[in-house]
Amino acid sequence: MNLFETIKAAVPVRQAAEHYGLKVSRYGMACCPFHNDRHPSLKLNEDYFFCFGCGAKGDVINFVARLFDLSSYEAAQKLTADFGLDQKPPTAAVLPKPKHPCIRQFREDEMLCFRALTDYLHLLEDWKVRYAPKTPDDALDDRFVEACQMLDYIEYLADILTVGDLEERVAVVDELMKGSKITFLKEYTASKKKEDVRHERGNDADHTR
Repeated sequence: MNLFETIKAAVPVRQAAEHYGLKVSRYGMACCPFHNDRHPSLKLNEDYFFCFGCGAKGDVINFVARLFDLSSYEAAQKLTADFGLDQKPPTAAVLPKPKHPCIRQFREDEMLCFRALTDYLHLLEDWKVRYAPKTPDDALDDRFVEACQMLDYIEYLADILTVGDLEERVAVVDELMKGSKITFLKEYTASKKKEDVRHERGNDADHTR
């Protein structure tokens, strides 16, 4: 389990909000700190928050990052310190150090991993907006939940491949290439995109009837 997953499993969004000074009603509603909110419009659950006034949404790390104007990693560090969690290094730092592969093969594998990660990242970003609940009573769409749970982690891996040092990048690529993980991710992303297209076409057909 990586740093982001550890925090999200340990610290509910509502608990973090209350810890940082928000008054949350028994129904999980609070005045949104991200806009001038006179009447509670921020919904806080265990795994996510969503404001019906300004549209702010995300998980506990997104909440703290936005509340204190921090990066996702800085917010994770703050939560780790404030809630007394074990400071375990992110996944890449604890992966076994592989032998450096042939540089040409490594570059090809790295590009394959980066493209698959960014394709999935864009899909998650779209889901987080498109399938966000419209009212507090709406059932959560599985795609919205997946986006809230996975977005930070996938963004973190993509960032390593963009700005990490060679040892970190080799560790991430080695892990993703193991057991055809990256092939599964490519196929999964492609199939979900097709499902979204079919869903949109079905909705368009319903609207024209």
